[in-house]
Amino acid sequence: MRSEETEAIAEALGGAVSATSTLAGGFSHETCLVTYAGGRVVARLGGPDPGVEAAVMATARRHVPVPEVLAVLPATERTRPVMLVEYVPGELLARVLATGDGARTRELGAEVGRVVAGIAAVRFERRGFFTDASLTAGPERPWSEQLPAFAGKCMAGTSESRLDEATRRAWAALCEAHAPALAAVDDHARLVHADVNPKNILVARTRAGWRVEAVLDWEFAYSGCPYGDAANMARFGHDYPAAFLDGFRAGFAGHRPAGLPLQEDWGYLGRVLDMFALSDLVTRPPGHSVADQAAERIRQWVAEGVPRSL
Repeated sequence: MRSEETEAIAEALGGAVSATSTLAGGFSHETCLVTYAGGRVVARLGGPDPGVEAAVMATARRHVPVPEVLAVLPATERTRPVMLVEYVPGELLARVLATGDGARTRELGAEVGRVVAGIAAVRFERRGFFTDASLTAGPERPWSEQLPAFAGKCMAGTSESRLDEATRRAWAALCEAHAPALAAVDDHARLVHADVNPKNILVARTRAGWRVEAVLDWEFAYSGCPYGDAANMARFGHDYPAAFLDGFRAGFAGHRPAGLPLQEDWGYLGRVLDMFALSDLVTRPPGHSVADQAAERIRQWVAEGVPRSL
């Protein structure tokens, strides 16, 4: 964090900043824990328009646990845009799953699935990406029409060192073959987090059981089909305990929002929606660990086919 940014944050908080420390965050922004006289807050610096993300968080907060946005500071000549949000105690789900501190992991998965399903309680008039802080979405062409061209463009921008030419061609063809299935969900216009993974969920174990304390990092949110969020969580599911994924599937399927039917092949449709993200991820520069994981998943699907369920 730059000194000018620290000064701007202190002014917004109305008290001198005594300490800052970097937290794990996304690839497009820096996330810091800020300590000042009034306590602790989290500062997210850089990235896409924080005003849009703040509006998404305020809307989602009515339905699922989301940190309160305290202030949004616009960029200046010497500072990046800053969003200040409340500090929420808890443990990253990624750490719980990695360390094995997951007694009753099926219960943990069910709680996470319940909360992720709850995101879709927010409805919009149409699908698409948000254009401003009023959360106006789209308009977008149907996802079923977009996937083939999007995948082809991404494959053209993917390095040979990550995916060889034959695999890139095969992946583009696979996306084209499965894209028509998305016609079944093209008209969905629900809030989608679009980055649901264990690094973006805080949990706590209480006497009553596991509880999600906060869903973090809403910068990629859009209006669309919530099955994609479930597939996002399952994308690298081989790294998680099987009981967690079993619980997650059951929790997501059992707590769908009112008015949103759960189609029989919802898991498969989620996987096809995830082909957008997988295509995009592998365009990242060399050394990007998540992009390398995505490339491995693409090779697997090219060889074995798109999974029919989560």
